[in-house]
Amino acid sequence: MLSKQKVKKIAIILISLLILNSGFKVGVDTNSKMKAIFIMNFTKLIEWPKSYREGNFVVGVVGESPLYSELTKMAKTKKVSNQSLQIKKFNTTKDIAKCHILYVSKNKSQDISSVLKKVKSNSTLIITEQQGLVDKGAGINFIIKNNRQKFELNKKNVEKQKLKVSSNLEALAFTVK
Repeated sequence: MLSKQKVKKIAIILISLLILNSGFKVGVDTNSKMKAIFIMNFTKLIEWPKSYREGNFVVGVVGESPLYSELTKMAKTKKVSNQSLQIKKFNTTKDIAKCHILYVSKNKSQDISSVLKKVKSNSTLIITEQQGLVDKGAGINFIIKNNRQKFELNKKNVEKQKLKVSSNLEALAFTVK
């Protein structure tokens, strides 16, 4: 007869094998993957000023987020129109440099006013993931509704940054302000 410890060890090994063989990948953040896909689609539905259509298309991430690594993977194979995709990580709001899109991670949400001051003179789409931030200056805010990734759009905030919003983007947004 097997001891309880041996049964537990066998059960753990079997569960691990089942997980590995089922195609489930441990450590893959599917939410971040979805957000990265959304961001790439936003690039097709927002128009930047002419001066932003040369050089690299820069997407910045402020703070810690698994989204950074997902975007970095995409940058190896994707382009935005004729521009190469470049992903930059900013640890603090002081580090923020000119970029087309700036994603503010949840752990930096409290710094939204500093972020807005830093990008004030740029045409930067601000994307967040904290409820209420589209009312405080963000252009797009990721939300979960009915267990699905969605987003809110504040068209006025996007237009303040001298960006043009496609009607298709408005139609896709969960809420438009």
